[in-house]
Amino acid sequence: MRLPALSLLLLCLTRSPAVLASSGDRAQGFRDCVSTCERQLCPASSPIPLSFALRLTRWTCTDDCKYRCMHMVTDAAIKHGAPVEQYYGKWPFWRLAGMQEPASVLFSVFNFVAHFNGARKILRRVPDGHPMKKFYLVFALASMNAWVWSSVFHTRDLPTTEKLDYFSAALAILYALYYTVIRLFHLYPTTTTIAHSPRSGTHVLWTLLCTIAFLAHISYLSLLPRFDYAYNIAFNLAVGMTHNLLWLGYALPASAPLVRRFPGQARGYRPRHAYKPAALELFDFPPWARAVDAHALWHLATVPIAVYWYDFLVEDALDDGWRVKQ
Repeated sequence: MRLPALSLLLLCLTRSPAVLASSGDRAQGFRDCVSTCERQLCPASSPIPLSFALRLTRWTCTDDCKYRCMHMVTDAAIKHGAPVEQYYGKWPFWRLAGMQEPASVLFSVFNFVAHFNGARKILRRVPDGHPMKKFYLVFALASMNAWVWSSVFHTRDLPTTEKLDYFSAALAILYALYYTVIRLFHLYPTTTTIAHSPRSGTHVLWTLLCTIAFLAHISYLSLLPRFDYAYNIAFNLAVGMTHNLLWLGYALPASAPLVRRFPGQARGYRPRHAYKPAALELFDFPPWARAVDAHALWHLATVPIAVYWYDFLVEDALDDGWRVKQ
């Protein structure tokens, strides 16, 4: 099952943590190369100056030596038909203007644009009085924020940028579940023109629960002496799959409704667009030309899916099922 951009965003979160040792950086040949490079290029008295782009993206002389040695060892491996190894949890990529993974940066920017255009679509086409409009707009903002930090993290993998990437992605995923429950269980505020089933107390409790869950999530990961990658993946998968299952319930045939899609209609009312949430395995391989790997391709795949999802949200918001029966 591949629901909106959320599902592929979850897959993006399962990448190998860059801080963990890999076979490439554990190899003695790589370590010897780095030591030699540091002695030659990084003496404390007069280190070789780095380019402006590398200094801007916070590369150090040691980082540059690791990069140089990684590609030297990779060149030798390819020449002798040996397998390409990972280094510090990542495949060897050619950098560009200081960006460690330029393809992933570019595709993250594409995703930002897709969500930005989705927000414009919501603003332009969904009526101001619609109870879900503000929730969809906040989702778009949370998603844009996530893709901004994804591009920053793929530009330069540092402890701070890694946490901002993970935490922003978790916020977008959790907010997707938050607005989904509000939409499918009709917890949105009362209006006079839209059929409603107001449950203000439940809305407040659900908001508090999601807020506490997010704060607890980032606090746990921030206070640990070592980032718990397994827990982070489990949290996001649990939240994301719950979101996905709820929208699958929305997409079921009219004869088997799990949710009342529109509060002013019969439980079996099913608009023509209801199938769309269900219309949509992580694998890994060395990057093609040391530029594009599976993770970058997943980033690219989320772009058209984000466009598709906003089209669905607009179509669902404009359905006559929202209107109060006269």
